[in-house]
Order: sequence, then structure tokens, then C-alpha cells
Amino acid sequence: MAPPETPDSANQDDAARAADALDRLAALHPKLIDLGLARTFDLLRRLANPHHRLPPTIHVAGTNGKGSVIAMMRAMAETVGLSTHVYVSPHLCRFNERIRLAGRLIEDGQLATLLEEVEAANEGAAVTFFEVTTAAAFLAFSRCPADLLLLETGLGGALDSTNVLGQPAATIITPIAHDHEHFLGNDLGVIAGQKAGIMRAEVPCFSAAQSDQAAAALDQHADTIGTRVHAVGREILWTQDGNALSEQAIKVMAQEWQVVLPRPSLIGPHQLDNAVLAASALFSVAHSHFPEIDLAKMASGLTEAKWPGRLQRLPSGVLTVLASERPIWVDGAHNAHGATALAASLDDIYPDTGDSRTTETSKTTNKWHFICGALNTRPAEEFLQQIAPFAASIHCIAIPDQPASLSAETLAQRAHPLIDKVRIAASVRGAIQAIASSESDGDSPIIICGSLYLAGHVLAANATLPD
Repeated sequence: MAPPETPDSANQDDAARAADALDRLAALHPKLIDLGLARTFDLLRRLANPHHRLPPTIHVAGTNGKGSVIAMMRAMAETVGLSTHVYVSPHLCRFNERIRLAGRLIEDGQLATLLEEVEAANEGAAVTFFEVTTAAAFLAFSRCPADLLLLETGLGGALDSTNVLGQPAATIITPIAHDHEHFLGNDLGVIAGQKAGIMRAEVPCFSAAQSDQAAAALDQHADTIGTRVHAVGREILWTQDGNALSEQAIKVMAQEWQVVLPRPSLIGPHQLDNAVLAASALFSVAHSHFPEIDLAKMASGLTEAKWPGRLQRLPSGVLTVLASERPIWVDGAHNAHGATALAASLDDIYPDTGDSRTTETSKTTNKWHFICGALNTRPAEEFLQQIAPFAASIHCIAIPDQPASLSAETLAQRAHPLIDKVRIAASVRGAIQAIASSESDGDSPIIICGSLYLAGHVLAANATLPD
């Protein structure tokens, strides 16, 4: 007679079912990415078109900052009691992080059943992993009541699998930069044209401040289809009294409204721009769909936003105990634009003072110990050049379980012309131990960066999974 099933064993079985389904779905198409919408529309048709039964949706495209903007919108919406679905990618540690149903990460059993249902409907057709899992997310969202859906594109916009909605409530374009050039090209205007594909006629589009080339492409597309771009720094202006590191509020001025935002909990000067963008889009949707909402109360949610793996002080865990009381930070920035934002933030969070900010008078270029890994899909030098002025040392590692990772030796070769003290480490754990035992510079902090995959590995290894 088999032993009775316990809650723990049931959870393990559910997790195994979900993992097995994900593995099978990943094998359905020979390519990881094959941009286009025909397969997604066909699969959604087989599932009775769940994308037609979604709550008001804010669709977000861009190169950097999409997750931060979504995290801020979610925090603001939930502060005023709006239940919120969220779809993001990639995940850091568990696939469940991609699908949040009415505020909670999807559970393993629910995910496994959902994936098996979509797999059966697909009947073995060639479909990419992102396409089939996006269809599964739409199916989940259509069955669970919520007030709002925050939807992130995977890659590009026009041909991205999320771009199947007829009439979202609003669209957002975060900063556009060079990334994924092998899919989107090297021309910022062309890249912006792809991102602009999520716009819809008569649906407001909110944009971050963009380069002239990208802004022109967005405006041209908007004019063509019959909508308008509301851009930060143009139609949407903001000011902050005092120095940039203060706790003072952000005053946002648009044509139809003005509001005062608190400083967001997410760290870095770039997050002020992201906060303005997030608030502008969400307030527009609230005005149309939830007119009873108090915008000032909604804005207060910015102080509660969380976005793991992005300039995050690593919580106490398995890895932090190895650092001899040095603070450890982790950041998933992986391209030149993200590295620039990271570099602009480092002095703000050194030394860690509880609220993670120095004063303007004490602000200097402080030195950090970097632990870095990188993929071979973009020039590592572009990232390393930005962090080099802040580096007391850099320990180069290969990203675990990532075939596209640069080897530690190759990354070290790229770092040598830029950084004086370059080391090779076999693991994150080994790099932390080496820094803790050999460096004699007091408590200079450690930051682990270069890849979202590396950030996810660190959170898992530290036993502090996102929730």
C-alpha cells in the first residue's frame, strides 16, 4: 500500500509536472525565437480566444526598464485595491514568476494543469516556447477575475506573441537602445518601429524620453495609425526640488493633470524617469476605467514597489554569510544602456546606510568589488567600460547552466585592458570567499552583475527566491 500523500509531496509532484510540461513545450520548435504572430493566433483560436476575455490591459514594450515600470504600476494599483494580473519575462529562478494572477504567483499545480491543457490543444504543432507559454498565460488570465493586466512584450513588439490584443487600455514604450541586434537590427529607428507595433488607433501611448531617431519613428507610426505619443520630457514634464538624492517628491505635469509622486523604492536615478512613465500611463487608465480612484493614494504605492534582481541588496542567506559583513548587491543589467544606469546608481548606494542613499556632499566615485558574468550575444566591453571606474576588482565567472555564457577566461581577457585587478573564479561562492579573505579595504561592497541569468542564479543560490 502506498504511503498517504502529504502536502509537501503533492507540491513536489505539481512542480515536477510543471517542469516536465515546460520541457516538452520547449522541444516543439527547433528555434528558441521565431518572430511572428500566425502560430500564436492559431493556438489561441484552439483555446477559444482567451485574449478576447482580459481585463483592461497596459501593454509594455521597450529595451530597458519594462519590468521596473510594471513593478511600479502593480504597486500603485494594489495600493488602491485593484487586483492585478502581471505577465513578464524572463524569470529569474522559477517559471512561475512570469505569471501573476490577481497579485499572486501562479501555483505549481495550477501551472501544470494549464500547460497540459494548452499542450493538448496544440496537438504537437511547431510553436516556440514563448508563444505557447504566452497562450497559457492568456488562458489563465481569462479565467481569473482581476481589475487590470500589466503585459510585457518578450522581444520587439510588432511580431511579439503578446501583440494580439485588439484594444489595450494603454501602451508604454520604455527607453529604446541597442539589444538583440540579431533579431531587431542595429538601426534605432528600425528598432523603435518594431516596438511601436504594439500601438493601437485611439489608444494612448506613453513613452520614455527617447533618442531623436527613436522618437521620430514612434511619432511617425502613431500618426499613421491614428494615435498620439505622450512622451516624458515633452508632453509629460517633471521636476524635483533639491538634490537628486533627497527624499523630496516628484512633481509631474501633464496637459490634463498634475500630481506629486513620492520617491520610488526602486533605486537609481533612472527609476525617477520610470516612475513618471509608470504613473502617467496608470493614471490615464485609472481616469478612464476607475474614475473613483484617489490618484494621490495610488501614487503612494511607488514606495512599495519591488523588482528582484535589479539593484537589489541581497537579503540575508547562504551567500551573504560568506562575505564577512560586506554588503552584497545584485543587478541584472546586461547591455550598454543598463550598464550606464547601473554605473549612475553605484555612488548612491555606497556605503549602504539603511535607506541606500548617500548625501550629495559625501558623494564620490567609490570602489566596488565586481563579480561578473556575461553572455556571448553582445560585446562584453560595452558593459565593462561603464563599470570600470568603480571597480576595485573584478572576479570573472561563467554563468552556470548557460551555454551562451562567455567563459571566465574570455571575460577576464576583455576586462584586463579596462580594470587593474582582474581575477577568475570558478563560482559566485568562490568569488565571494576570495574577496572576503584577500581584500584589505575594509567593508567595500560586492556587486554581482552582467546578466539576468546570473542574477537569478544568485538569488537561488542564496535561498532567497522572488515571491
